[in-house]
Amino acid sequence: MRSAAGAASHNNTKHKPTMTKTLKLGCIADDFTGATDLANNLVRSGMRVVQTIGVPTASLAADVDAVVVALKSRTIPAADAIAQSLDALKWLQAQGAEQIYFKYCSTFDSTPEGNIGPVTEALMDALGTDFTIATPAFPDNGRTVFKGYLFAGNVLLNESGMQNHPLTPMTDANLVRVMQAQTKRKVGLIDYKTVAQGEAAIRERIAALRAEGVGVAVVDATSNEDLHRLGPALKGMPVVTAGSGVAIGLPANFGLKPSLQASQLPVARGLQAVVSGSCSLATNAQVANFKATGRPAMAINPAALMNGQSSAVVQQVLAWAEPLLKDGPVLVYSTAEPEAVKAVQAQLGVAEAGALVEHALAAVARGLVDLGVKQLVVAGGETSGACVQALDIAQLQIGPQIDPGVPWCHAPSENGGVHITLKSGNFGTEDFFSKAFGVLR
Repeated sequence: MRSAAGAASHNNTKHKPTMTKTLKLGCIADDFTGATDLANNLVRSGMRVVQTIGVPTASLAADVDAVVVALKSRTIPAADAIAQSLDALKWLQAQGAEQIYFKYCSTFDSTPEGNIGPVTEALMDALGTDFTIATPAFPDNGRTVFKGYLFAGNVLLNESGMQNHPLTPMTDANLVRVMQAQTKRKVGLIDYKTVAQGEAAIRERIAALRAEGVGVAVVDATSNEDLHRLGPALKGMPVVTAGSGVAIGLPANFGLKPSLQASQLPVARGLQAVVSGSCSLATNAQVANFKATGRPAMAINPAALMNGQSSAVVQQVLAWAEPLLKDGPVLVYSTAEPEAVKAVQAQLGVAEAGALVEHALAAVARGLVDLGVKQLVVAGGETSGACVQALDIAQLQIGPQIDPGVPWCHAPSENGGVHITLKSGNFGTEDFFSKAFGVLR
């Protein structure tokens, strides 16, 4: 198969590689928390990684093994998600990327209209390839795929709480069916029996599926060992699509081994805060745990943001937080139970309610940093995207892991920068908010 860089010279002659150094892996993530999740696994497996916020306008200056381009494309219209992803692809090709990795959520967040399927097909077309794999498996976080069905912990995806997701409710755990609804290409399965036999059996199954006209194959994986067995079979595949779990099996294809040095960050200083916009079961529990410790917490009611009141609410939150920050972390959250979320959506509309909350929390994050917060935890993919943009963060250095899939990062700036962690709503233990600051200490 042609490498991504080879496909670049064939399909996009004006985007020829501009570097003499080889970029091994070029990654496109559909949200910001997912990008740091992926970067975290790559760093832990030995890759030197830079994460960019959006598609850079200049060539890559750093000598790294992988770049993760973080987009905010998970829930936007499919056509826009495709356009942004193709822009990211062209930039990565111009940096000489040998292989492309499209990263989505380990709960496969999408609707029958996309965006996972349409973006996958657009990348395949641009790279001139007729086959790729798809698996959100991330066993370290309880996401496993068995006979094509996605499990979250011990239950099927559609029984995990994801059926109540406000933007991408997942009501079917069969990934072959879910992916087929989003794609024109035929979708098949590489099952656990094949994966257990290792690289040769997986490659043989891929060849058989391609002969049958299958363009995308869902892959079973119930353990990290499965992902390590899968990794060698993906060597040379122009584009891989997956959650972050598959990343643990790819660096070895480039001769790399795990190294602790890749995760070192500058010393953390400054005040601490948590901003949470996720409504997942995991984040609900984390908010409750933080409040149970007796630390200060303030809720933002989405309905209070209506009719131009957002700015006043943000100022009220910051006035509340300012005198408290000197004594330890504070929490600002819009997290709510599914019934409460649906009630607000019925009043404001799904998109409007989400946008109001994101913009308000982003303004809060900006204000907290202005007050001296230099250690910031952000929970929720959409919230993370809005906060990173509000803070004008263009690049992140990936640091130590707090929980599987969630590392601390450092955003450099003239005033010493900000340590920030972008937590996917479904990730982390109940004491995550408190534990996170301990990791930096």
